[in-house]
Parts: sequence; C-alpha cells; structure tokens
Amino acid sequence: MTIKLFITGGTFDKEYNELNGELFFRKTHLEEMLRLGRSRLPVKVKTLMMIDSLLMTPSHRARILRECRAAKEKHIVVTHGTDTMPETARLLGRRITDKTVVLTGAMVPYKFGSSDGMFNLGSALSFAQVLPPGVYIAMNGRFFNWNNVRKNKAKGEFEEIK
Repeated sequence: MTIKLFITGGTFDKEYNELNGELFFRKTHLEEMLRLGRSRLPVKVKTLMMIDSLLMTPSHRARILRECRAAKEKHIVVTHGTDTMPETARLLGRRITDKTVVLTGAMVPYKFGSSDGMFNLGSALSFAQVLPPGVYIAMNGRFFNWNNVRKNKAKGEFEEIK
C-alpha cells in the first residue's frame, strides 16, 4: 500500500527568521521527518502549496479536493494548517467516500524542535492505513470524523463537537 502525501503548508512547514522574528515558508520538511522517523512506508509526496491556512481560499481547497480525487492511491495524508483544517475536512468529507483521507498538522513548527508535528504525522500515516474510507483529522494522537471536529483555541487542541 502506497500512501499519497499532499503538502499544503501550515505551521508544520514554517521556519523562523531570526533577524525579523517572522515565520516563513521555504520548503517542506516532510522528507526529513520521514527519514528521521525511520518510516518504512511507501509514500509519494507532492507539494500543492505552501501557505498559512488562514490565507487558504476556496480555490485552494478545490485544488486539494481535485488532487485527492485524482490520486490513484486509496490512502492519503494531507498536511494542513490547523486554523482552518476542519473547513477543508468538511469540503473533502462531503465529496470523497471511496478513499481514506487524513488531514494533520502541527501547533508548533517542526524546526522549533519541540513540535508535535512528528507525532501527528506518524499518527496520520497509521490512521490512513487502518481507518475505513472517509475523511478524518489526526491530531494529538486521536482521529476525528470530518463532520464532528473543531480546534479548541483556548486549549490548543482538537476535540469532538458535542
């Protein structure tokens, strides 16, 4: 089983400019993360965009949907910014039923060293292999169905909608 990894940016891939204190994008860290995590899964990585999810437009989300639908792989992981991840999951969840798609991200950039990104990526790859077809979010060691999840900004974690 090959897993398709679509990269969209988000905190996962941000870097810190020590001169002006701003976060920015250079390139994805996914290949390095997979290598350091000693992943032995067959994966195909494709960068779709490198943006903060707060800047994601309907056309960006439509591209993610098109790429997921067009992928020959039935198991897909999408890295995504956490601020609007549930919105993208809802769009995909309403339109993809024949593949397992797992969105994941990080609260802290990978390059900071104390990131949750490695753990979330590993969880997403595992969930993509075992969950039935559908769309999910994987964060904090848990998975959430696309239609029952939100980011709790006060706690800094994802939770089910009650």
